[in-house]
Amino acid sequence: MDFSRWIATISSWIWGWPFIILCLATGLYYSVRTRFFQIRYIRRMMTLLFRGKASGSGISSFQAFVLALSGRVGTGNIAGVATAIALGGPGAVFWMWVIAFLGAGTAYVEASLGQIFKEKIDGIYRGGPAYYIFNGLGRKGYAVVFAIVTIIALGMLMPGVQANAISDAFHTSFALDKRITAGIVIFLLSLVIFGSVRRIAGVAEVITPFMAIGYIVIALIILAVNYRRIPEMFMLIIESAFGIHQALSGVVGMAVTMGVKRGIFSNEAGQGTAPHAAAAAEVSHPADQGLVQAFSVYVDTLLICSATAFMILITGMYKVFDSAEATNVVMEGKGLSATMNEYGPVYTQMAVDTYMPGFGSAFVALALFFFAFTTIMSYYFQAETNVYFLFRKKKTSFYVVNILRISMLVIIYFTAVNRMTLAWDMADIGVGLMAWFNMIAILLLQSVALRTFNDYESQLKSGIRQPLFRPTSLNIRRTKEWSDRNDEKTIATNKRK
Repeated sequence: MDFSRWIATISSWIWGWPFIILCLATGLYYSVRTRFFQIRYIRRMMTLLFRGKASGSGISSFQAFVLALSGRVGTGNIAGVATAIALGGPGAVFWMWVIAFLGAGTAYVEASLGQIFKEKIDGIYRGGPAYYIFNGLGRKGYAVVFAIVTIIALGMLMPGVQANAISDAFHTSFALDKRITAGIVIFLLSLVIFGSVRRIAGVAEVITPFMAIGYIVIALIILAVNYRRIPEMFMLIIESAFGIHQALSGVVGMAVTMGVKRGIFSNEAGQGTAPHAAAAAEVSHPADQGLVQAFSVYVDTLLICSATAFMILITGMYKVFDSAEATNVVMEGKGLSATMNEYGPVYTQMAVDTYMPGFGSAFVALALFFFAFTTIMSYYFQAETNVYFLFRKKKTSFYVVNILRISMLVIIYFTAVNRMTLAWDMADIGVGLMAWFNMIAILLLQSVALRTFNDYESQLKSGIRQPLFRPTSLNIRRTKEWSDRNDEKTIATNKRK
């Protein structure tokens, strides 16, 4: 067995049916236990985005939202969705929606746990799975393993997918030398990462909303032009998802697998990345960030991933293959050249080009650049947070963080200028390992997560506009940045008039 097959085999083990069941079951469990808050609290999710201000130690709720969203929105929203359709059929889109809905429950839990067990290191809030595994479960070895896996995954494996996608897209669209593209990416990235979390959050705060809105607007234009085919498109997605469509009945298993796999890769619910951004926020109750991060899953999958899928499907710019080797075409879209046998961003490029000739390729390349660049930026912040967990001494952490920065820039350059046939499988291994470790941790901490949620909901029902977190009264220990100093007078001021 050669190296590429060995990597693919490991990836298939990690992402097998046990993991898919774990993801779906965890999301369903927390959705039921919180009485499907992802429906009941949608309005509050949106209002919380603009509450709370940055402090000397933490960033604002909106900055934490866009910082986490910048990590969620990346290559997976374009290339990942196209790959899911190519290998799982249009039905994969339905299963991406399912994992997003259930994943919102998982995202709430991991984000609130990140807030509960955050720490202040060098005057800045830091947190994430390693922190709540250590402080919440009291398992140092487990926490150290997660931190190491995260640094390797986010600092070495996953940036390769993003950087390679940028260079490929610019080379295809603008005939730009990959070395030039790589140089531009690492120059811009170095300006951001050789700064503080506030600079990273500030850049994300500007770029992320701009790129997301622009992408969705283009999708809406294409849908408007093809409005008569919208019902047909939705029927194709549903029939394919359940094997009702005759041509796609044989790929229903792949539809589920690819929908869940690419859904988690894209929205990162349960993966353990978003809690790093959530922990950096300045809030009065951990549940606030839990709700905000649950909403970011909706934005990523239900809006941006769906935008990609709709553009591809409604224009017919797709093929469905029976395997990753693309040896046999199971189904062809109406407008795709019969000779084209590759899948990825080109599906989306051709979809936009159908109604905006000459614009699609350039637009998708630029969208992919913004999506992937902010994702790499978010990956760095998350890897850095785990470095600070492992190395608490200021002098040591300073040297290790700079090694991380330089190593990441070198890796990004190398992966951008070379063909990375193994990039997706290697990234999947990194994502999968993080998700396995994190899913187990948040299930073990279910008591803490649910007590916190019930406390939040109880305060809202009692008329408190902005609930306050008092961990001792909830019998939650080792919450280093929280206390019960919120007296009754303070609570009274938060009552609704």
